[in-house]
Amino acid sequence: MRSGNPALNDKTFTRHIDLTGEDRMTLMGTVHKTGALLLLLVVTASITWGMVMDMGANGRLAVNPSVGAYAIGGAIGGLIFAVITIFKPRWAPVTAPIYAALEGLFLGAISAVFERMYPGIVPQAAALTFGTLFALLAAYRSGLIKATENFKLGVIAATGGICLVYLATILLGFFGIGIPFIHGSGPIGIAFSVFVVIIAALNLVLDFDFIENGAEAGAPKYMEWVGAFGLMVTLVWLYIEILHLLAKLRGNR
Repeated sequence: MRSGNPALNDKTFTRHIDLTGEDRMTLMGTVHKTGALLLLLVVTASITWGMVMDMGANGRLAVNPSVGAYAIGGAIGGLIFAVITIFKPRWAPVTAPIYAALEGLFLGAISAVFERMYPGIVPQAAALTFGTLFALLAAYRSGLIKATENFKLGVIAATGGICLVYLATILLGFFGIGIPFIHGSGPIGIAFSVFVVIIAALNLVLDFDFIENGAEAGAPKYMEWVGAFGLMVTLVWLYIEILHLLAKLRGNR
């Protein structure tokens, strides 16, 4: 089993097979826990969203100065608990919800900023994200899309390439150097974002396959939280990339 998602690797499930008779991981259990994480993320996102979208006394939209601290804290904290969940899967029933809550603080803030810049963009991005999720799930369950080994290798390679580009962007940014075109709203920048959105979406297929294989392998019950966490990581990435793409399209008008 192979997944491009760092939260779900070859041995995530198989190394945690427990033969003591404890309750096993199921697909529906993973679905329920994914829903719980999404709900928690939305609740905390509403906090920072409200801070950004608060109406000022003069009727204009005013940003709460503390929102930056919440957003940065959420992003860093989310990363920390994501790493903990990856290396300590047994802690996932605790660390996965904390990750979702912290990530919500970050997403709520950046979503509100984009919404202020481009009214209506957040509902569009959310609809496209969940539309993609359900469309790919239906295609996967019907057998229209199959996670073959070559498919997995291709998606993993593309995901790794995107990560290297983003890492290079961050490192070069410290020296005031930007990678031309790909982050702009021109044709090349839009094409790059479309490519990234496609790869992020295809990672969902790998996640579906991996979770299904984990359930079939008889992974212990707590691994449902790991599977739900892995899906959350991909969904958050997909949502951010779709938001970025829509912003580029709006900015290109």
